[in-house]
Amino acid sequence: MEKPASTRQLKVGRELQKDLAEIIRSKGMAAFGGAMVTVSEVRISPDLSVAKVYVSVFPSEKADAVMVTLQDNVKAFRGELGHLVAKQFRIVPELVFQLDSSIDYAEHIDQLLKKG
Repeated sequence: MEKPASTRQLKVGRELQKDLAEIIRSKGMAAFGGAMVTVSEVRISPDLSVAKVYVSVFPSEKADAVMVTLQDNVKAFRGELGHLVAKQFRIVPELVFQLDSSIDYAEHIDQLLKKG
């Protein structure tokens, strides 16, 4: 079981979430095949070297294509992030994009409740 994130990790995570959301928003929906991409959370490692970036994709059918796009451009995203956070952080963390499926889960529960 992993220990809870420190205050510093939470602050850095929130800052990275805000900056990455802005970078992704600036690309526009066209860059992601018309899908809306939202950075739902960023969890940073204790040494601040790796950031797990959780993204939600709407519509969810486009999630696989969006994840491929994010993975293929991870170096470019990290570079842009570096320009934004250069004054705040000594190192720019490695970015690991993960699909946040909580929206799909909520939709699934909603469908189950409607059936009952």
